[in-house]
Order: sequence, then C-alpha cells, then structure tokens
Amino acid sequence: MNQFNKIKKYIHPNDDFKIKQEISNDEIQVRIEQIGTDSLGLQGVLILKADGGKEFPISAFSGEVARYIAGFKDGQRDAIPTIYNLIEQLSEESELFLVKIKIFDSGNALRANLYFSGRKNIVLRNFRASDAIALATYYGIPIIMSKNLFEQQAKELS
Repeated sequence: MNQFNKIKKYIHPNDDFKIKQEISNDEIQVRIEQIGTDSLGLQGVLILKADGGKEFPISAFSGEVARYIAGFKDGQRDAIPTIYNLIEQLSEESELFLVKIKIFDSGNALRANLYFSGRKNIVLRNFRASDAIALATYYGIPIIMSKNLFEQQAKELS
C-alpha cells in the first residue's frame, strides 16, 4: 500500500464541492483572547472568545505549541516548526490556501478540520485542535466552532 492510500481517509479532495466562507447558524467564530503555559512551560492553555463575550478555555496541549501560537499572534513569522513549514510548502506547490479551521469535540479531546481552497477544495480531517489553531493564527484565518460545543462549555463555566 502506498503512502497516499494510507492517508487517503484523512483527505477529501473534491472539485465539485464549495467551501462555504460564511458561518452557518450552528457555528460560531472565535478568536484567541489569552494564551500561556503552566508554571513549568510544559502545558499550553488558551482562551477562545466569541463576539458576545463568552469564553472557551482549552488546555492539555503542548507548551511548545502555545509558545508558537503566542509568537504568531505577536507577528513573529520567522521561526516556524518544520511540520507547519511542510504544510506551507505543500500548499504553495499545490496552489491551495488554508481558508478556515473548524474545532469539534471528539470524545474527550478537541479536534479540528482544516479547509483548503484553490485549484481544488480539500478538507483535512481530525487534526489536533491546538495545531489547527496555531496554523489559523499563522495565516490569520477564521477559527470556527460548533455553537453547541461553545455554549455547553460556557454554561459549565458560569
């Protein structure tokens, strides 16, 4: 089995579908309000915030990713992790652009789909939410969440 067939279940290329740019009624766009790490710098913590002021905390991801997100948020683009650079180079060579990410709940972990548009429309599914947020911050693209997931967490915090 070649390498493409191994990863094909995560890639959904299709010239016939359109990636909607507008946000549907069951989605919400969020932005990074705060980013940091625990006292040892090992675990990342961030707070996503919606326009209405409600917040959604995310933790249990690497402190290294948190530091990259903070750097990207501050405009630092010179030192990016190799894997993010790989995605950037593949995107450029394929004439694809990351246009948005969508965060969703997958059991006890948050995952995200990456939406690429360009010569083809491609959705890469089920990536770590923290890496997707880092890419969204690097490229300055929308971070989208399910409204139900966001509001469920907001209720638990109030």
